[in-house]
Amino acid sequence: YPTAAADAPCRCDDASVEPADPSPDPLPSPPTLRTGELVLRPWRWTDAPAVLAACQDPEIARWAGIPMPFGADEALAFLDGADTLWRDGAGAPFAITDAVTGALLGAITRFGPEGHRATLGCWVTAAARGRGVGTAAIRLITDWTFAITDVTRVEAFILAGNEPSHRMMARAGFTREGLLRAWDLGPDGQPADCVSWCRLRTDP
Repeated sequence: YPTAAADAPCRCDDASVEPADPSPDPLPSPPTLRTGELVLRPWRWTDAPAVLAACQDPEIARWAGIPMPFGADEALAFLDGADTLWRDGAGAPFAITDAVTGALLGAITRFGPEGHRATLGCWVTAAARGRGVGTAAIRLITDWTFAITDVTRVEAFILAGNEPSHRMMARAGFTREGLLRAWDLGPDGQPADCVSWCRLRTDP
């Protein structure tokens, strides 16, 4: 998929895209995205302790489908998976961080594009909830995707019952399309219903 050239930052309204950190620490990736108080940047191997701490939260395990227990090996596997997505061109995973402190606030990944579609996945740390972090990150990565690709549709599939995430998608300008019965696996490993959300390039 196309990416912004390192010497030609892309701007999406009040958001900016900058070249990736030139140090050897970040995983190979396209630019860092900024908006307001948030920075979406490439994952770094040094993020492993923060990922490990964040993923002890049972709510992330419940709704995001991460393995439990989640230990140091799982944290490194998470970062390795992010590296693989970038290298294979299969997705764009970012750490959501505080623009001032650099603290990890969450994770967001754009999977694809596949044809005219791309899919989002996101989780927010317990300490960052209720601050609009997920909403801002979703808006930013969606605007970035529309700016640098020919994608027409960005979608997300949220487990039924995850009301905070449903509200987050609505605030980010996505439209609730309907219920997909037994579409995904729930926390217990059994088929579970999901709600389909979508934002089109032509949407306000």
